[in-house]
Amino acid sequence: MAARLPSPAETKSVPPGQGSRPRVPLMVWCAGILILAMSLFGGQDETSDSYAKPHAAAAPAPSSSSAERAAGKTGERGKPLPWSKPTRLLIPKISVDAPFTELAIGSAGKLQPPPAGDTNLVGWYAKGVSPGEAGTSIIAGHVDTTTSPAVFADLSDLNKGDKFTVKRADGRTASFVVDSAETFAKNDFPDERVYADTSDAEVRLITCAGEYDHAAKDYTENLVVFAHLV
Repeated sequence: MAARLPSPAETKSVPPGQGSRPRVPLMVWCAGILILAMSLFGGQDETSDSYAKPHAAAAPAPSSSSAERAAGKTGERGKPLPWSKPTRLLIPKISVDAPFTELAIGSAGKLQPPPAGDTNLVGWYAKGVSPGEAGTSIIAGHVDTTTSPAVFADLSDLNKGDKFTVKRADGRTASFVVDSAETFAKNDFPDERVYADTSDAEVRLITCAGEYDHAAKDYTENLVVFAHLV
């Protein structure tokens, strides 16, 4: 089976974080290491991959009760924390203990992935919501390389009720509980559900899933873990 790796895909629109941070495009990405190496790390920030047809901007956040029903959220909700850079992601169940790197939007309007050569590194969308802050924070990581598994190789093992933490630069630790771990076809990706802003502090862990489509030069699915602060 071909190696599964994150890479840029089609533009998504992400709601602004709390405060004055602007609305910006975001992409979920998946592709092979060679495509990443040639197209991203060769001085360009665009690939020949496709993700799905562009969708409209994310809808305004639904009410808390309807949002929780849609995502299957249960349990106590933690009080949101102030903005702070994340420094380390800890997911004991799947042995993740990884530092963060900042992800930015490139000149082509695509979210640039973490460096492909580092198998123990996660990225967060630095101009969006920080983990623990009110709103939806985006964390992404590779699943493997051509030579070894990577940081999110076992992300699909997470289930509702599993816990993980994010260490932050302000010295606080944000603890999250998983609401669901779901796989979506790239041509039917639920933009509004994944990216819509919320009044609670939430996180989306995102990586690749499905088979590699050699004709499209992309993977067929994305795995998204929905979680909230406790």
